[in-house]
Parts: sequence; structure tokens; C-alpha cells
Amino acid sequence: MGFPNLKIAVFADGANRDDMVKRYREGFIKGFTTNPTLMAKAGLTDYEQFAKSVLSEIKDLPISFEVFSDEFDEMERQAKRIAAWASNVNVKIPITNTRAEPAFPLIRKLLDQSLKLNVTAIIAEEQWIGLSKILKPQDDVIVSIFAGRTADTGRDPIPYMQRAVDLFRVLPKAKILWASPREVLNVYQAEACGCHIITATDELIAKLSLHQKPLSEYSLDTVKMFYNDAKKAGFKL
Repeated sequence: MGFPNLKIAVFADGANRDDMVKRYREGFIKGFTTNPTLMAKAGLTDYEQFAKSVLSEIKDLPISFEVFSDEFDEMERQAKRIAAWASNVNVKIPITNTRAEPAFPLIRKLLDQSLKLNVTAIIAEEQWIGLSKILKPQDDVIVSIFAGRTADTGRDPIPYMQRAVDLFRVLPKAKILWASPREVLNVYQAEACGCHIITATDELIAKLSLHQKPLSEYSLDTVKMFYNDAKKAGFKL
């Protein structure tokens, strides 16, 4: 089984350089995202060294790196530094800081300086509506809406994502990204909604190769897995 032919762009989400380079060389992935939490979980301590190491290998696909200050002045300084690393970098700016202060003035200021942004951690509908009001048609911006976290609250994210796609149609360079998918089905749902991008962990990307696998065959694989694992464990009754 191979990867499906999709209209939506799948971006690999993670902070493992080897995984990123492997997916890049396969040719299926159309971009990459990471964040401070993923980097910390991966045990990274030198943010810039990691980023430049990845960028030395991946030069022709978009990669998003995030600021990590809570103060907008310092976010601006970090954003400019990150953007200077390579032309294929999108700087991730959270939709608010930890005090729930909107980042709109900073976002507008950075876009006016021709930075490519990825506005992240968007969940509430009023957040992306507010963002749409400050954007211009020429702005190169990824709008990362955390559909998976919306689903975690018991809400169906599909109507939200459809409304966001419709709202941003007048902004041709703004791309709606379905963030935090929980299962492979979300990739197909995001495509049906008209989203431009979806992020995916390495584990989820691997599962995309199951596209249209015969269900009876998948069932047999599952039975064999249970049998072999029980045998390896030496279970007895």
C-alpha cells in the first residue's frame, strides 16, 4: 500500500530530525511544523542549532518554528531572528499570550515587514474571525486551527473548519491548517472541508499508507498480531 493522492497538503509535525529528513526524502510530505513542547519532549536544549540543522537539509518546503516569549516586544525580536534563518521558514505566533492578550497588533506588524507567519493555538471561533479582520490579500500566513482540541471538548470540529475555510476565501494567500488531528480519518475530513493543510505526527503519517486496504486483510493482520504477541509473551492457561 502507498500513500494516498490528496489535494490537502500534509505537514509532518514533530521535533525528530531523522524522522523529518526521512519524510522529506520520501516526497509525500509538503511541509513541516514543530513547537517548543515537541522540542522539549525530544530532549532538545539548543533551539537554534536544531532548527538550522533541519534547515540545512530541508531547503525547499515550508517549516514552521515558534517564538516562545510571553511578551510581544520579545516575540517580535525572536520572530525576526527565526525568519532570518531561511527563506522557507514560517514564524509561529500564538494567537494570544498567556494573559489572553490578542497578538493581532504584533501579527499585523510582522506581516507588514513581509514575514511569513503561522498563527497558532487558535481554537475559539472569535479568534479566527478577529484574525481575518486584520489580514490583507497579500499576507502570507498559515491559520492553524486546533480542530483536534475542539473535538476533545465533545464538539464536532467539521462545521467550525468549514466556516473558517469559507471566511478566508477572500484572502488568497491565507491557508487554513487543521491542527492536532487525532486519527487518520481527520486527514480526509480536513480535505473534504477544504482545508489547505493538515499536520500529522510520524505515527499518523505511517498509517496513511493503509489507504483503502481491504478490511478483511486488515482483520487477518490484527488476528495474527494478537496471536504472535501472546506467543512471544509465553502466556499459558
